[in-house]
Amino acid sequence: MNDKVDNKQATEENKQQFGIQRLYVKDLSLENPSAPEVFLQEWSPEVNLDLDNSSRELDDNNYEVVLTVTVSAKNGDKTAFLVEVKQAGIFNIAGFSDNELTHALGAFCPNILYPYAREAVTDAVIRAGFPQLYLAPVNFDALFEQHLQQQSANDTDSKQ
Repeated sequence: MNDKVDNKQATEENKQQFGIQRLYVKDLSLENPSAPEVFLQEWSPEVNLDLDNSSRELDDNNYEVVLTVTVSAKNGDKTAFLVEVKQAGIFNIAGFSDNELTHALGAFCPNILYPYAREAVTDAVIRAGFPQLYLAPVNFDALFEQHLQQQSANDTDSKQ
């Protein structure tokens, strides 16, 4: 009887937990350096999207993950706008192996944060007087795998 209780207790202690504690905008900036002239030109922008992700442990099982989304648009040879959003979240993550935790922080959490960052970018662009900007969905799992492959290749190159 005690063995069954001990096994059940051990299973509950090793149980994986994932929770969202809070989602928030950590930083938001917009530059509109070519206004008002940019509004008098034909609108045919070249849009560039850059993504970055960082995380840090806050305390036992609580992590802050920050997804940085930077969008710049050039109309002709001038920058029309530059928007940067740092969308962040506090996540409670427990019971995962190191590899699983790395994947959660590097791919799963950014997947959760990205729709909020997209909305913040779109809202900022509209408020700056530009047409609505729709950012396509991003596959953070694929980006994470690509990052791991690059890291592995860099480690192999540095050993040679």
